[in-house]
Order: sequence, then structure tokens, then C-alpha cells
Amino acid sequence: MTAGLIAVPPAEWMRLPHAEPGNRIGLFGGSFNPPHSGHRMVAETALKRCGLDQIWWLVTPGNPLKERGGLAPLEERVEAVKKLTRHPRMKVTAFEALAGTTYSASLLAKLRDIRPNLQFAWVIGADNLMTFHRWRAWRSILESVPVIVVDRPGASFAALKSVAATAYAPYRRDERLAARLADTPAPAWTFLHTRLDDTSSTMLRAQRCGRVTVAGQ
Repeated sequence: MTAGLIAVPPAEWMRLPHAEPGNRIGLFGGSFNPPHSGHRMVAETALKRCGLDQIWWLVTPGNPLKERGGLAPLEERVEAVKKLTRHPRMKVTAFEALAGTTYSASLLAKLRDIRPNLQFAWVIGADNLMTFHRWRAWRSILESVPVIVVDRPGASFAALKSVAATAYAPYRRDERLAARLADTPAPAWTFLHTRLDDTSSTMLRAQRCGRVTVAGQ
């Protein structure tokens, strides 16, 4: 540290939530620009059906696979997620900005390093499984923690035929046993069918700008 400078503590919304040793934590990352009821459906489904103690919404500075044009400020998105969730077991953090990581695999590795007494599971919507093989070091995520995939409109068939789903097909667990997934050594993943919500961030941004778009895109 440079002499005479005082380290500034991170903002509360960048810190990691409290969790007790042994807690099962679902990690649900995204830019959430803006967050919506479809996101909440994914989080609620994973929380209820997979025996999780908490869901951590990891609000990212930006998605490396998406353009950042029109991306709302990070703190604004954090506050929007907090307003959407309002659930005692859903926690919201922008820890990735504090950690200085860019990719999910790096963030996961850091979380496992600093919180080794927690059991993590990765949570994604089925639309993300379709492109999961484009994520940096995607195999390391599947090899590190169980992965919970929640159905999204128009994504079921393509997701289950995706590169990642095909490559790790032998490790797919029956969704009827989802409550045990967090305790299953990786690689292990499940696909949860649920009531679908066709709300999307793209649709909401278009509506905000006065444009018309197709729901679910």
C-alpha cells in the first residue's frame, strides 16, 4: 500500500453474504440487465427443489459474451435484484467486481478458495446451457461443483442437445433426485422442468425503449 493512503473497505453490496459452515449455496450469476420474474423463477426452483440453504445472486460487471451497450450501472442492477428477490434465503452481491475476475470459472475457483467450508452448486437457466461450451473453462465448472439447470421457454430441446449436455450426459441426475444433487461429487448436473415464464431482459429493455420484440428472445 502506498504510504499515507488508507484502504477503502468494499461497499456492502460487493461483500460476500454470511453462511454457516456446511451450507449448500446455489451460485446464480448474470448481468441481470434488468432482473425479471423469469430470473426469480430459476432461483426459486433451484432453491426449493435442490435442498439449498441459500441462493447467491452474483451480479456481474458485464458478460464477456455480450455487448455492454445499454448496460445499467452495477450498483443500480444490484438494487434492482434486491427489490425483485425479497427473500430471506436469497442474497445479492457484486463480489465479482471486488474479486477482479472476468469469467465464471475464475470466480468459482476464488469462491471455493476463500469459502472452503461451503458446498457450492452452479445455477443456470436452460438458455445458458445451450451456449455453455462457449464459456471460458466451462468444463472446469462442471468438474468442480454440481450444476443445476432450470428450464426456460423455448430452450428445453436445444439445451439438452447442446455441446455441454451431450459431453456430460453420463453425469446427468434424474430431477426426481434433485434434493440430493448438492451433496453429489462433481461432475453432476440435473435439468429441472418447471412452470415457464417467458419474460426476458431483452424484451424488457426493448419495451423500455419503446420497441417491440418477441417474448423469450
